[in-house]
Amino acid sequence: MIFILKVTTNKEERAMEMIHERAISKSLQVYAVTRPHGLKGYLIIEAADRDTIEEAAFNLPYVKGIIGKTVTYDEVKNMIKPEVQDFHIEVGDIVEMIADHFKNEKGKVMRIDKKKGEIVVSLLGAAVPIPVTVKMDNVKVIRRDSEQSEEKSDEKEQSWQ
Repeated sequence: MIFILKVTTNKEERAMEMIHERAISKSLQVYAVTRPHGLKGYLIIEAADRDTIEEAAFNLPYVKGIIGKTVTYDEVKNMIKPEVQDFHIEVGDIVEMIADHFKNEKGKVMRIDKKKGEIVVSLLGAAVPIPVTVKMDNVKVIRRDSEQSEEKSDEKEQSWQ
């Protein structure tokens, strides 16, 4: 059975460790404990039954309670194994930051890590090139490198004529 446990935000790792330690020391039938991807303040726990979860989490710091009903694997599948979204960002693209500390700054994409969902951008407005790692969903492409090369080739063709 799969349960969702409410815990203190940013203390998920510590709560997981304490539940794991208690499950080992009391030989409880807790099969898995994980943090849902992209959701703070919750843990997903698989165990034999609700009593086992209650015993594993009883009176632990950071644990606030068990969410009422059991859930199915299909309901939590995306939180456990998030799908990597296909972003159309390429190395050399010019992007604008739309969130975080560098909002409205422009940069050139230097490296892409699709598994982590991050890109390394060299800020264009800086006097010295500064590599900055940002999440892919915090940027928007404003100019493609391939578009630039097409424009340049068009200019060259026009100058030859």
